[in-house]
Amino acid sequence: MTIQKLISFIYSTKLMAILFISFAIAMAVGTFVENDCDTDTARIWVYNTWWFEVIMGLFVVNFIGNISRYRLLKKENWAVLVLHLSWVFIIVGAGVTRYFGNEGMISLREGETTNTYLSDRTYITVMVDGTYQGAPLRKKKQKEVLFSSYTSNHYQWSSDFKGKPFSITYKSFKPIGKEMNVLVLEVVSGNQRKEVTVMGKRGVQHPPTTIDLNGLQFHLSYGAREEKLPFSLTLNDFIAEKYPGTENSYASFKSKVTVSGGGKTFPYDIEMNHILNYQGYRLFQSSFHPDEQGTILSVNHDFWGTLITYIGYILLFGSLLAFMFVGKSRFRKLNQQLKDLQAKRIAIVLALCFGSLATAQTPMVVPNKAHAEKFGAMLIQDDGRFKPVNTFSSELLRKLSKHDTYKGLTSDQVLLSMLLSPQAWYESDIIYVKKANDSLHRFLGVPEGTKWVKPKDFFDANGHYKLAPLLKDIYNTNTPNQFQKDFKEVDQRIGLLNRALQGDIFKVFPVPNDPNHKWISHLDYVNDTLQITDPLYKQFIKNALPAYLILLQQATETGDYSKADKVLNNIKLQQEFYSAEVLPSPAKIQTELWYNRINIFEQLFQAYLYLGTMLFIVLLWHIFIPKQIFRRLTQIGIALLWICFILHTVGLAVRWYLSGHAPFSDAYESMIYVGWSAIGVGLFFSRRSPLTVAATAFVTAMILMIAHWNWMDPAIGTLQPVLNSYWLMLHVAVIVGSYGPFALGMLLGVINLLLMIVTTRKNAYKINLIQQELTIVNELALTVGLVMLTIGNFLGGMWANESWGRYWGWDPKETWALISIMIYALVIHLRLIPHWRGRWAFNFMSIVAFGSILMTYFGVNFYLTGMHSYATGDKIITPTFVYYAVGIVLLLGLVSYLRVKKASQVLPNSNTNS
Repeated sequence: MTIQKLISFIYSTKLMAILFISFAIAMAVGTFVENDCDTDTARIWVYNTWWFEVIMGLFVVNFIGNISRYRLLKKENWAVLVLHLSWVFIIVGAGVTRYFGNEGMISLREGETTNTYLSDRTYITVMVDGTYQGAPLRKKKQKEVLFSSYTSNHYQWSSDFKGKPFSITYKSFKPIGKEMNVLVLEVVSGNQRKEVTVMGKRGVQHPPTTIDLNGLQFHLSYGAREEKLPFSLTLNDFIAEKYPGTENSYASFKSKVTVSGGGKTFPYDIEMNHILNYQGYRLFQSSFHPDEQGTILSVNHDFWGTLITYIGYILLFGSLLAFMFVGKSRFRKLNQQLKDLQAKRIAIVLALCFGSLATAQTPMVVPNKAHAEKFGAMLIQDDGRFKPVNTFSSELLRKLSKHDTYKGLTSDQVLLSMLLSPQAWYESDIIYVKKANDSLHRFLGVPEGTKWVKPKDFFDANGHYKLAPLLKDIYNTNTPNQFQKDFKEVDQRIGLLNRALQGDIFKVFPVPNDPNHKWISHLDYVNDTLQITDPLYKQFIKNALPAYLILLQQATETGDYSKADKVLNNIKLQQEFYSAEVLPSPAKIQTELWYNRINIFEQLFQAYLYLGTMLFIVLLWHIFIPKQIFRRLTQIGIALLWICFILHTVGLAVRWYLSGHAPFSDAYESMIYVGWSAIGVGLFFSRRSPLTVAATAFVTAMILMIAHWNWMDPAIGTLQPVLNSYWLMLHVAVIVGSYGPFALGMLLGVINLLLMIVTTRKNAYKINLIQQELTIVNELALTVGLVMLTIGNFLGGMWANESWGRYWGWDPKETWALISIMIYALVIHLRLIPHWRGRWAFNFMSIVAFGSILMTYFGVNFYLTGMHSYATGDKIITPTFVYYAVGIVLLLGLVSYLRVKKASQVLPNSNTNS
């Protein structure tokens, strides 16, 4: 290969495609290595390797080479030029951070002062002491190392001490749990040798191990290195604030310090998302000591790496926005093509077929709905939140039965009835079990196929819990089978029911003068009467709930609920008297009750599904029977979808108002937000392509359906301190919002491949116009998604830098988001790559690429260990339908490819580029 050919290849789109794929595969492998082994192993095998850095270096060269190849220096191409240069800055900045940046930790007790920190990197430090001509001498060497028990490690130092040769060689490395590592080194000097065991780990400075050998004294240590700060730091006070009524759920924590150095002395508060930035060092609130008398701060010293990378981020954000809205960019050209195509379009859609148990029946006592509503409006403290009893009862009934009502009873009526007649509820078929788990049905002794069973079915004739012999093995295994998972779920439902029947979770009584505003239940008081000192209030807590239940029982017989209402009012007065400063406003309480009652997102699921299906049918008829009535029905359908979108927006806003944080902080919230993003993108393109909005309505319906599956909890929860940040709002809103356009692109890709399969000589012209339009919309959607995903991912990097002191840490979530960026960047660039140009390749890859989004959203959360994971204890077994889905996509791709290939021989324009 000549030099000219080599340069041409380095600048080619072929190499670009190879780099995209190689980089994505390497990072994907790294995430699984980190999960199955540990972070250091992933760094040794992937992230810190020479070949991984060569890939990034070739990216830089390829980006620069394409500047001249595609004439990016022209004025009209400035946005694309800046976009590619931004990646050069980001990669160079990452290199500066990698080789010149430094991180570490400070552990400080209240009243202590320090001007040092322990490095995040690990070192082997060797000091050799001896004498020469009667004078003591020391020889020292310190080397950075990275060891793992899964890799082949190496360390050797061979030298001499004034004529006495010696060598120190690596022998073995073994972690002892998560607390310490054991490193064995062999020391040889003269004819003597000895193996030395050294203890240490990352972030810990362990005392050196000393041995005498051949007249020399060796001091060997492994672990962190102490680094100097240009200033001193004194911890004056550490403050940890908890959510009301909780013991270990922290709302925030901060360190009040005094900084001295550089001619200045000043106080400062370091807390989550509020850092100390002084003399090139950035200090972040990381953790704290268990007794809350000390703090742990992370330290970052990486001025130039951060500066260069942030310049890259700024250029990236600006160029991506300019790419969409300024100049003669590809995005604007596609928009114009879509407008031109509308003038020629004949039709644009193809519909897709797409304890002591009663042995006799006990009467169930049920209060009327009016009183139950008053009961539901009373406040309860649960999981750090003050919320109406109605919220709690709705969550309880949903977890027990997977329904919002029970045989016509509201959730508030169900909860009150449980308190009044617990025995009757042991006889009621309220516990949901999976219909398909025949083993569980046989074990409980109930008919196979039953979906709801009675709590008494879980106990034998002697009152023994049937699941008890199995629970130890079920809860101890990290690889539960489906049988064990189902048993575990129903056991948790029985436990929840027991707590409700006993009143254990009915916390409605404030503890006076409690610094954390703790509320207790009647049972809590019975178990510890000393926590209440006021004699009158003690009597009230002791008698209020029993008296209420007696009066309520009488009310169900007489119909007069006035006395029971009075008890509820008295409890409410006590809550206002002792906890007025932290109670939610009446407006907020009524809003939450409305939100619970309307159940807006489940209603929207049905609306999107029916409207999307209707639009598909109408547009299908419009293809073959182009009458005005179908055009009018299409306009009505889109108008109704706009109303659904507005209601969806209102639902998100209400959830934001009730929780006090942006509504995309857990799995359920992010799903309903992705649905909002998807339908929003579809409506954006509705004027150009009605089929697009029909497709997104169907996608949104599926997303909301998944959001209400069994494993997603719609309960409103509290936030961890680090998540209580405007960075969360920016990062998550943008990055999760990008999943909507990607889902639309996937569905349009499926539609296009199906259209390719059904294309014939008679309908070729009509179908070709539809494909051309949908492919343009697909590329527009993927471009919007890629812009949002890229901006969102690097906003996450800026958030991490502001919260933890590093903008990139190879966490699986951020890594898979970057993998998705690489994959979709490849899809967007397919039109430039020989042999991959064409409508089929683009649409097929838009389907395949969506797999990276599913892995980023679902796979990382449930397969890999990281700070974004929802579950890391159980080994997740891939559902069977995933394999079917992969098979269907491959089959669809193969059949459509063969049809396109065959059609191209007869219809040369059947797979033209759009």
